[in-house]
Amino acid sequence: MQILLTGATGYVGRCLLPELERRGHAIRCLARRPEKLAGKVGPTTTIMAGDATDPDDLARACADIDVAYWLVHSMESGVDFERADRLAAERFGAATQAAGVRRIIYLGGLGADDDTLSAHLRSRHEVGAILRASHVEVIEFRASIIIGAGSFSFDLVRTLVERLPVMICPAWVATPTQPIAIADIVGYLAAAIGLPETGPRIFEIGGPDKESYGAIMHEYARQRGLKRLMIPVPVLTPRLSSLWLKLVAPQYSKVGRKLIDGLKNPTVVTSDAALHDFEIRPRNLPTAIREAGLNEDREFADKRWADFADAEDLPHRYGGRAEGGRLVDHRQMIVSVSPERAFAAIERIGGPHGWYACDWLWQLRGWMDRCIGGPGMSRGRRDPDRLVVGDTLDCWQVEICDRPRRLRLAAEMKMPGRGWLEFEVVPRDGDVTIHQTAVFDPRGLGGLAYWYAIWPLHELVFTRMLAGIARAAVRG
Repeated sequence: MQILLTGATGYVGRCLLPELERRGHAIRCLARRPEKLAGKVGPTTTIMAGDATDPDDLARACADIDVAYWLVHSMESGVDFERADRLAAERFGAATQAAGVRRIIYLGGLGADDDTLSAHLRSRHEVGAILRASHVEVIEFRASIIIGAGSFSFDLVRTLVERLPVMICPAWVATPTQPIAIADIVGYLAAAIGLPETGPRIFEIGGPDKESYGAIMHEYARQRGLKRLMIPVPVLTPRLSSLWLKLVAPQYSKVGRKLIDGLKNPTVVTSDAALHDFEIRPRNLPTAIREAGLNEDREFADKRWADFADAEDLPHRYGGRAEGGRLVDHRQMIVSVSPERAFAAIERIGGPHGWYACDWLWQLRGWMDRCIGGPGMSRGRRDPDRLVVGDTLDCWQVEICDRPRRLRLAAEMKMPGRGWLEFEVVPRDGDVTIHQTAVFDPRGLGGLAYWYAIWPLHELVFTRMLAGIARAAVRG
């Protein structure tokens, strides 16, 4: 069976792709930016460069396809998303019909079909109707907020909780919703391939808990150990709410008003058809939120910041760059030595060798850490030249030591969050690039304040430290 996956670089598509591969399907990904998938797909997957709104690209992509996923959405693009999604769905429906595609699987949004429906949810329903008009069998799933790191609505919720100890909450915080874990979304989408061919169907899917957005915020805060006070203010209009959102979470400014309009609509399951036709029993809200954090940690453990730096434009800015819920300070330097010599210099860091720069500041930080019950900088290291996973290194612990490529240290000093310091050595045309990355997972507003307050010291210490490592590598 040949499967077409559109939206493979989006959040749901990225999560669905490995599950489809695990099930042994042959997959064709249509991507406007195929480089985002390079090196991230299995042997059963091919990547086709193309635009999901271009009829010619769609015709090529749909050739010889049995099942096609439509996971494309235009709301974040800043254009007239209703018109854009309508046109794209019409072209996709026509292409699948012309190619003889057997089934379309589409993920839309929950919400009652009435005059109060927001433009966002109305568009989601309209796309489903347009796809059904193509006379290709359509399996449409309708879901509420998806719980997972990378889900737009969930990331909005956690951003607000992390940044605001006291929240002046608009009325939408009390809107009932039925959140669902990303793993359950993926399970439904993958299982839909095997449904019997009995015509188009709409499945409403959600977890077992019917909660308000405020309850989701409280549960997230509980799991993060944060105390949050929420004060409802029903007079906040959608316009004022979007301005408030732009102030506290500017990364959502493109979709502020459109997103807020959608949050005012109840999004709960009214049909149990999915429970009858699928064996999936969705996770409850606490489990979904806990797994979202664990999955983010696993993805972080596999993250290669050198690849990240090469693939993305990383302008130097105060505070570094936000990557999901984490803050990243990345620096790099080209050195004319072998990878082994570069890594040997990195591996000697700390203990009696010092930190290659501003050792007095490291000692001051260690003294401050001991004053509040932390380990400080007095623990030293087991061996003066070699490190292994689990070693203590002053106020750090070795988490990854992949000689001569990668060293990751996890911070053990007292601070409002979790921190890592990572080094990667990448060979380049006879030279090497040493990548140095500090990563911080801030806990609440105190964590953010801590990171931005010490940023000037990062500029001083980490810049000089990288230069010191480079000099030590040259000296051998």
